[in-house]
Amino acid sequence: MDLGHWLGQAVEANRAWAEAYGPFRSHPSLEIDDERFAEVFGTFTERLKENYPFFHPRYAGQMLKPPHPAAMVGYLTAMQINPNNHALDGGPATARMEREVVEQLATMFGYDTHLGHLTTSGTVANLEALFVARELHPDRGVAYSAEAHYTHGRMCGVLGVEGHAVPTDGRGRIDLDALEELLATGRVGTVVLTAGTTGLGAIDPIDRALALRERYGVRIHVDAAYGGFFTLLAGAEGPAGLAEAPWRAIARCDSIVVDPHKHGLQPYGCGAVLFADPEVGRFYLHDSPYTYFTSEELHLGEISLECSRAGASAAALWLTFQLLPPTPEGLGQVLAAGRRAALTWSELIEGSELLDLYQPPELDIVSYFPVTEPAALSAIDRASARILQEGMTGEHPVFLSTLRADARAFTGRHPKLTADAEGARILRSVLMKPESEDYVTELHSRVEELARRA
Repeated sequence: MDLGHWLGQAVEANRAWAEAYGPFRSHPSLEIDDERFAEVFGTFTERLKENYPFFHPRYAGQMLKPPHPAAMVGYLTAMQINPNNHALDGGPATARMEREVVEQLATMFGYDTHLGHLTTSGTVANLEALFVARELHPDRGVAYSAEAHYTHGRMCGVLGVEGHAVPTDGRGRIDLDALEELLATGRVGTVVLTAGTTGLGAIDPIDRALALRERYGVRIHVDAAYGGFFTLLAGAEGPAGLAEAPWRAIARCDSIVVDPHKHGLQPYGCGAVLFADPEVGRFYLHDSPYTYFTSEELHLGEISLECSRAGASAAALWLTFQLLPPTPEGLGQVLAAGRRAALTWSELIEGSELLDLYQPPELDIVSYFPVTEPAALSAIDRASARILQEGMTGEHPVFLSTLRADARAFTGRHPKLTADAEGARILRSVLMKPESEDYVTELHSRVEELARRA
């Protein structure tokens, strides 16, 4: 699609709409001379060049990429109106769009009933899920894997509840034996399971963990902020297909968080929280002397800890989902490309004499490290750091990231290595752009070249 054309159409559509309300004069205090604007805008665009090329497949570092052009057009179009989705009065059109996209997300995960809304981030979405969990189990804590996102420990502190980090197995997934031992103490009311850890993309055994809920009466929350949209590949044919059991089990969990600003092709910030039981909305009850509602319909601000929220985020997601819906045939094809790229690169690494695979990828995150002499953690750490830094320079830069693995986790996967340090940095590449599928051999060649020099 021609982004420039449709951005122009966005301005024109709003101009035509605004003219229906009659002319008025803009206030002189807001007027800016075009020459002055051009000068400042030039400085502005020059400063933006300091960013890394998140749009290019040579950037395989953090979980960053530009939104889809449809999301950009949707956001800009609604942003000119600037609706606030706290209440229907602040954004009638975009509030209804939000309800529709939230229902699509709930359907994607298999919820028959739901209560949910968009948030500004996965952090806030997880805060809301844990807030409800605290209200339901005020005297008990929250358990999460040691490799879950740090937001869970942080939000437990915010909410004043006890947080418990549970050890992981040899693939970075929550250890169910250790979890059950903790649950037997009666100190835990909620278990957080992760569908796609931000470090390795590991999937906790959600299907097997459900039995613990029945046994110990705990609540299960799924943090699918990063990996949630991969449920579209559950049971799919071909190399990109994923095992169905953990993903189908999400439908039986109490709450879910997913971030459309990751694999949903949206701009920051767009997270979402979903609850299986609509009755939890009672914990959000509030009142204000200046809040008024012009309809009896549910207002999103009545089921959200946040107050003001950008209606433009809902508009961008709605327009994107109309074109690329959260179905296997829609967004599923975008995710499948990244998954195939990760599998292809892992095969190349396994056949390499210069690189070694840390563990096979479960989603679209590839973890690996340089082969060193001596084969020791300290040498691997130095080589990984050197590759990261040197990779960003020269005519053909490549942008990676590192992940620190402790000695136990590292040698558990690679027992022949000498553990002469407490841990080591490994290289980590996030292939969340579908364009990575056609570029992965170039990435591999460049990283091998850097490993040869290291």
